[in-house]
Amino acid sequence: MTRLLDTPRSASPYLSVVVPAYRSELCLQALAEAIDRATADQPWDVELVLVNDFSPDATWRVIESLCHQHPRIVGVDLRRNFGQDCAILTGMRHARGQFIAIMDDDLQHDPHDLPALLAKAEAGNHDVVYANFERKQQKLWKNLGSWFNGKVAEWVLDKPPGVYLSPYKVLRREVAQMVASNLGPEPYVDGLIFQVTSRISQIPAEHHQRHAGSSSFTFWKSVNVWARLAFTFSARPLRLATASGFTMAIAGAVLAVVVVLYRLLFPQDFGPNATGWASLMVALLLVSGTQLFFFGIFGEYLGRTYLRVNDKPQTSIRTALNAPDDDSAVPTS
Repeated sequence: MTRLLDTPRSASPYLSVVVPAYRSELCLQALAEAIDRATADQPWDVELVLVNDFSPDATWRVIESLCHQHPRIVGVDLRRNFGQDCAILTGMRHARGQFIAIMDDDLQHDPHDLPALLAKAEAGNHDVVYANFERKQQKLWKNLGSWFNGKVAEWVLDKPPGVYLSPYKVLRREVAQMVASNLGPEPYVDGLIFQVTSRISQIPAEHHQRHAGSSSFTFWKSVNVWARLAFTFSARPLRLATASGFTMAIAGAVLAVVVVLYRLLFPQDFGPNATGWASLMVALLLVSGTQLFFFGIFGEYLGRTYLRVNDKPQTSIRTALNAPDDDSAVPTS
């Protein structure tokens, strides 16, 4: 029997649980206790890695208290808010387990699903196992956003249609290390996973109500996730722009020939006054809007390339508590 709380630190835990923390001062104590109960009867050791993403509340003070009381809990404090995926990658670099679980900080992800996720990864030789939530306790627009992102992932990442990109998952250590080696300024963890492996599975799990507080995930953050997914891992949006431009050019050429032939064959239909203003304006607005949309796609690729070339840091660590003694392999930018 192993315990997360009130036991000495293990030299090599079997499972590391990485949790990005933001506005979660009321949840972390309950989360640690829930993980402790869920893994107490397991034959393997577990550690908890909490990453404070510059939360404006007392989240870091709670993490400090947990780390001082329990050596199996690792606390990492970031110097500013870098975003959830950057915090997750930071936690993965500090994790020492043979398997690494990623979950949210609000107990909507049930820690009692950890043994089942781990068993699925072990039994099926899977690199990544997702928790598949058939019903999610969240707002409708979030469910629609998750569905839309999943469809984009099918196109950009060749994600199997039946796999749900859940924020609750377990990864093998070697896969997690390859994912965490990415130092780009706008990472997307699930996109990195699908670039590394196709040995992916999932198990059914229940999605619960938040333990306390309210979600800080806004509509615009959801749009940002979609943008990172769409424009970071594939050139297919650029190819869509090329194909659309080619199609519009062909259609324009065909219509030009039709207009010229119509003018030559039916001159009586063309009066002395100018005609066709409405159709001309509609065509101009349509073409101009399409051009601006694809200019935006080009700009997204150019901006992300600019940030990467200028080595914008992915994260910056202020301090780490109960972390491994040798942190030389933990890059921050």
